[in-house]
Amino acid sequence: MKEIKNDNNDVIIQNENSKTRSFTGIPKIIINAILVFFSLLCIYIVFLSPFDTRINRSAFVGIIVFSIYLLYPISQKLPKKVNHIPIYDMVLAIAALICYGYFVFNCKYIIDVGLRLTPLMMGLGIVGTILTLEACRRATGLPIVIVASAFIVYGLMNNSLKRVVYDLFYTTEGVIGTPIRACTAFISLFVIFGAFLERTGISDFFINLANSLAGHTIGGPAKVAVISSALCGMVSGSSVGNTVTTGAITIPLMKKNGYKPEFAGAVEAAASTGGQIMPPIMGAAAFLMIEYTNKEYSFIALRACLPALLYFAGIFISVHLEARKLGLKGIPKSELPKFSDVIRSWYLILPLIILTYLIIKSTMAKAAIVAIAVAVALSVMRDMFLDYNGEKILDDKKKSKLLVITESTPSLILESLSQGARSVISVGIACSVAGIIACIITTTGIGTDLVSAVVNLSKGNLIIGMFLTMITCIILGMGVPTTANYVIMATTCAPILIGMGMNPFAAHMFVFYFGIVADITPPVALAAYAGSAIAGASPMKTAVNATLLAIAAFIVPYIFGLNTAMLFIDTNAIQVILIIITSLVGIFGVSAGIRGFVYRPMNIIERILLIISGLLLIYPGLLTDAVGLVAIIILMYIQSKTAKVNS
Repeated sequence: MKEIKNDNNDVIIQNENSKTRSFTGIPKIIINAILVFFSLLCIYIVFLSPFDTRINRSAFVGIIVFSIYLLYPISQKLPKKVNHIPIYDMVLAIAALICYGYFVFNCKYIIDVGLRLTPLMMGLGIVGTILTLEACRRATGLPIVIVASAFIVYGLMNNSLKRVVYDLFYTTEGVIGTPIRACTAFISLFVIFGAFLERTGISDFFINLANSLAGHTIGGPAKVAVISSALCGMVSGSSVGNTVTTGAITIPLMKKNGYKPEFAGAVEAAASTGGQIMPPIMGAAAFLMIEYTNKEYSFIALRACLPALLYFAGIFISVHLEARKLGLKGIPKSELPKFSDVIRSWYLILPLIILTYLIIKSTMAKAAIVAIAVAVALSVMRDMFLDYNGEKILDDKKKSKLLVITESTPSLILESLSQGARSVISVGIACSVAGIIACIITTTGIGTDLVSAVVNLSKGNLIIGMFLTMITCIILGMGVPTTANYVIMATTCAPILIGMGMNPFAAHMFVFYFGIVADITPPVALAAYAGSAIAGASPMKTAVNATLLAIAAFIVPYIFGLNTAMLFIDTNAIQVILIIITSLVGIFGVSAGIRGFVYRPMNIIERILLIISGLLLIYPGLLTDAVGLVAIIILMYIQSKTAKVNS
């Protein structure tokens, strides 16, 4: 970050990576106080609030919209002056508080009035909805706002203005609908927990652990990126955030090791995107699945384990084969952290262990709050013995442990609450606008029309229906946050697949997966673009490479869509073991065919045969498994023999 002054002597931020405004001094204290208050409100709503759920949700969304107008400028192209909020944004922020505040303080009256909206209520509803859409544009981008606006126009074509305003703003179907219910009930707590956990230094621990385990192997830096992103993804649940966090370390190492910039950025983007399907925390959309499937989170997280394993296995296989193809080596062990030294910080994963246990044994809210307390305790214990540079506090400083605790604890808590609030804001506004889309789908019946159209187009064939659903998910996911994408798909496409015979939970997992891979699928691939920025590579080339690396993400959903054994549904141990083996071998075949190398470079016929063989193994059935397995064994034997002859 660089500060300069313009002709009016205003301090301006240049090269600011953050989308938000910059504050110092008293303004910074005020902004952080608002954010801390918001985090505390999230906790209060879950545990203590005696108010009607509509009051809680309206207050929640109102503060989110208010905060966005304070934090996010109208355009990222404008210079960011330090401690400067334009008058028009102050007015918009206050207007948002008035619109949502009216609902908070007049909830009973609004319920009694029903559709008999007064002119004041009509005006506040229209302004509040527009302010919410603009806030979403600033925080998450334009695509989702375009989609939501199109749905609103469709709603107005089928219903009166009064009915649309009532449904969108004054019922629990619109801006404070099901996604916001999930957000206030547990998503916010888990996002705040992630902020606390980051403060313990767990990301550095995961990166060092991955380096100590895989850094010295063939193509070590890329494997480190895969492992560390999978581990960090358990905490962050954000594809772009994970890419930026771990990519700042792993991408330069991959380039230094010999990988092309676009491949290095793609590895990190693909691996980081998988963080949203990595238990125990996963992404925010996984928590929304609770609302749409009526399943416990422990049920969802457990059944996400095997698909996540296969996803990362596919990327790991690809980077290994690419390293062999390029003749790359690992990092010398002398330059890597020792496993024995790294593992001494094992206690940093205690909050995750406790969280996982309590999710199974207790409520999600209790699990999150206890895990937050453990994360705070761990961070304080670290500060008792280490300063911020990781050096032991010297005895001659005569700094008592009590003083260290007294100084570090309030700062830790306030910083984590503030950072957690920033993350909740971006997730919450996406959930609110997703509620608008879901509301129009429900009230107009467009979802039913879409179901009929897809069923007719696919002629009842499940695989064709899955393919059409995949394309829809990817298109709607271009630039749209995963949370919003899942809500749209859960209300439109999931019912299509269920109606065609797919297991209901598998259908929701299917659309969840393809909403996630939109982050690396061209032309709008946010995670890939973040990786390309760090790698100094072409964004489009990086996105294409990331899509090829994450080929497992395009295959795995078809596996569990056709055979729920992968999701541990209606199966037994033998079937699960069999599908793990066949799926892994199948993903190896597809990945090897795409990379075009195992023991030696392949010709086009070998690559096609290997991809087809892999797909046969992935498709459930003893005959297809047998043919695919035999074909891969023969192809690998030929590869091995001809490679030795040529050498």
